[in-house]
Amino acid sequence: MIRTRCSVFISLSLAVCSIATSAKAQQIAFTWDDLPAHSVLPQGETRVEIGHQLIEAMKDANMPPVYGFVNGVQLEREPASAPMLKDWRDAGFQLGNHTWSHMNLNTSSLADWEADLEKNEPTLEQYSADSDWHWLRFPFLAEGDTPAKRADLRKYLAVHGYKIASVTMSFGDYMWNEPYARCVAKNDTAVIAQLESSYLEAASTDADFRRAMSKALYGHDIPYVLLMHVGAFDARMLPRLLKLYRDKGFTFISIPDAENDPFYASAIDPSLPDQPDSLEGAMQARGLPRPSRPKLSLDLNALCR
Repeated sequence: MIRTRCSVFISLSLAVCSIATSAKAQQIAFTWDDLPAHSVLPQGETRVEIGHQLIEAMKDANMPPVYGFVNGVQLEREPASAPMLKDWRDAGFQLGNHTWSHMNLNTSSLADWEADLEKNEPTLEQYSADSDWHWLRFPFLAEGDTPAKRADLRKYLAVHGYKIASVTMSFGDYMWNEPYARCVAKNDTAVIAQLESSYLEAASTDADFRRAMSKALYGHDIPYVLLMHVGAFDARMLPRLLKLYRDKGFTFISIPDAENDPFYASAIDPSLPDQPDSLEGAMQARGLPRPSRPKLSLDLNALCR
């Protein structure tokens, strides 16, 4: 049975409740940021082992080719993480560009940001020359702090053959990785159990939240692009997370398949007029009331201090 929190989304309550009873299978494209190293490393774990856990869970679930977005600077900071990229590619998964240093476009000049993007390309060529690595995930999801910067960026991306990896589903998975590392150091299994349950609860309520917006906008679900991060806790939880989505009626597709949907047209082709590439942005553009985001049940920052 799929649970919802209809009371959280007052203006969209009927949409949420109708989604909960829908038997139609919906689609998610998993994407992973910050390869090959995200967040702190818990005691006793390595980046390569985290990669193996993620790959094994996705292969067991018969996932289609999944994109991971690379920050090449991590290869300098943690050289031992490099095999994770080779393992990812050997498993049949794809790589895309997350800029070299995870640079925030909203707080950087466009010239500096473009240089940082290009600095990452030799790494992508090295590991992924035989596949399409011209997919961009914006660090911090920052696409430019002014209309002029955003317009100039889109021209650049179109000339250089990039497609934008939009995000239409995200429950903030990255927030659990640091508390998990602290709790591992303290061997606090009770709090780790709380982290596990709250992580799954957040994923579930966020999925309902996104589906409610899509239903309000279009009367149906779009294929969702899910933002994830290659952290240790994500690796620990991935088998259970995949089961949760399957139990909610989702099937898994690739990001190229997801972004074939008309919602993503301006992300696939940056030469087209700019359109919102998030559900929140689409709600605002249509003048629809934006629902409140689901609240976390735990103060993650306070755990295992």
